[in-house]
Formats: sequence, C-alpha cells, structure tokens
Amino acid sequence: MKKRIRIVMAKPGLDGHDRGIKILAKAFRDSGMEVIYLGLRQSPAMIVNAAIQEDADVIALSVLSGAHMTIFTKVLELLKEENINDILVTGGGIIPEEDIQKLENIGVGKLFTPGTSIDESKQYIENWVAKNR
Repeated sequence: MKKRIRIVMAKPGLDGHDRGIKILAKAFRDSGMEVIYLGLRQSPAMIVNAAIQEDADVIALSVLSGAHMTIFTKVLELLKEENINDILVTGGGIIPEEDIQKLENIGVGKLFTPGTSIDESKQYIENWVAKNR
C-alpha cells in the first residue's frame, strides 16, 4: 500500500494573506495527502516542532511578506539542529527569481510563484516523497 504523504502547511510571520494556502491545502487533502494546516502567524520553531510531532514528509510555507530569505533559512537551520534531513521544505509566494536560486542552493526545494498550477506543485511533492522518504 502506498504511504500517505503528510504535509505541514503554514503562513509564517505576520503575513495574513491565506487564501492561496487554503486552496492548496484543500486540493492536497482532496488528492489523498494528510494535511496539517497550522494557520497564520507561525514562527519557524512552531512549524518545525509541528512537523516533527506529526512525522511530516513535507513542510510547505506560503510567504508573501518579503521575509522568505529569513524564514526558509531559519526552518532549515532548525531542522539541521534536530538532525533531520529527510523533510522536504518547499513553498511559494512573492519571491524574486534570484532569491529562489539562493534558497534552492541552501537546500530549500522547488519554490512556486503566483500562476503555478496546483497539479504542478502536487506532482513535485509526490515525486519528491516517492524518491526520498
């Protein structure tokens, strides 16, 4: 039997625009993933702790505030401190291409910008989990 993907989804920081992540959370749930949506104003520590407690395969963050470099970097640091290297950290938002490259270079998975199809992000997650978990 195929393992059900467990994905922790969150809106870190002070960003209050949550319509997009709620649409994705519903689509991922409807496709068979187990979605743990943490909601708004989550700190990196809260997100990583939830991912550990829930034995998540994936952490998906939606960042529209411009704090993407700080937030994604901190999440990776906290996972490293816990000696965890098998959780995909992915997400999306308003992220300039040069910052996407920098984040991918330090270990963040593919990042999605506005206009990306739900299927593209879902397929990426499913493929990553199939290969890495």
